[in-house]
Amino acid sequence: MNSFILRMVAATVFAIALLAIPALAQKKYDPGVTDTEIKIGNITPYTGLFSEYGAEGRAEAAYFQMINDRGGINGRKINFVSVDDGSLAHKSVELAHKLIEQDGVLLIFSSFGTASNIPWTMGFFATYRTEGLAYAKYILQSKSDAKIAVLYANSEAGKEYLVGLHDGLGEKASMMIVKEVSYENTDATLTSQIVALKSSGADVFINLALGKFATQAIRMAYDIGWHPLQFIPNASLSIAAFLDPAGPEKAAGIITNARSKGWLHTQERRDPAVREFLDWMSKYNRQASPRDQNNVAGYERAQALVEVLKKCGDNLTRANVMKQAASLDLELGMLRPGIRITTSPTDYQPIKQLYLIKFNGKDWVPLGQVIGD
Repeated sequence: MNSFILRMVAATVFAIALLAIPALAQKKYDPGVTDTEIKIGNITPYTGLFSEYGAEGRAEAAYFQMINDRGGINGRKINFVSVDDGSLAHKSVELAHKLIEQDGVLLIFSSFGTASNIPWTMGFFATYRTEGLAYAKYILQSKSDAKIAVLYANSEAGKEYLVGLHDGLGEKASMMIVKEVSYENTDATLTSQIVALKSSGADVFINLALGKFATQAIRMAYDIGWHPLQFIPNASLSIAAFLDPAGPEKAAGIITNARSKGWLHTQERRDPAVREFLDWMSKYNRQASPRDQNNVAGYERAQALVEVLKKCGDNLTRANVMKQAASLDLELGMLRPGIRITTSPTDYQPIKQLYLIKFNGKDWVPLGQVIGD
């Protein structure tokens, strides 16, 4: 489930020239900006089916609080207006109108979900298709005779994962994939789907379920005695939110993908960037679980937005924010070496790389090298 870093509203550029000073020194603001404030909107599921992802919104708020405590961005404090969509995608349009027209935000940042987002949008993670391609490549290299069963959400996101898997397997897809089953977010259980997938005789389970559905699928497959090689999407990798509830022993051996460094072990904590993240967690995000990857996701996205706003200087119009966001080349401390944020006017995908990781029953461990889109 890709969360999104920026969703700019289509609006007429509203430039404000301040004071009778030379043109080069004039400030340009759109709604949501003053000499002392930048108002940022956010739509996150703090309640409902996907409430575990509310940790991302709380992490973003905590990161912006740290920035404000340090003086803000070019002297302006961030006013982070984060609203709850209750995990209901159709509420996002209503909430976006409220944030823009009533709350007067400059932009909407890190709005949750695929169905909730509209054009003039920038993503953040590697695409769902890239994830599917990575899993296909791994299977072809390590288990070329696999019989694959696939569970996916009946949504645009779920179908994009599926496209990546098929593209990655190429002409072997029709022979290797023995069963594909979808689910709806309204399904009470996944019992019928998991039983059908097990009955296919598959020895590889591409579990593309998201959030609580991933938890349920992991637990159910194990409980009915089906123990295939299993893959889950990046959006479901949080140990605290999704694997612990399934039962760590039931999730052992699962493979997924990541972009961030580990942070739970002593050796990993020797990295200065990891120590900085943990210091931030202990000071600004104390109530969050250190085993929840959603905190890292929020931290990274907020960090990237701060860099964009810094580049804007005193030209804080929506058009310039988009211009700066579309000309990025930067490293973030928690990203694994070899993974950078790069964008251009013709490339709106900030992160194009990932690497595979495997759950050992306690933590994720690296499984290979960085893979490009």
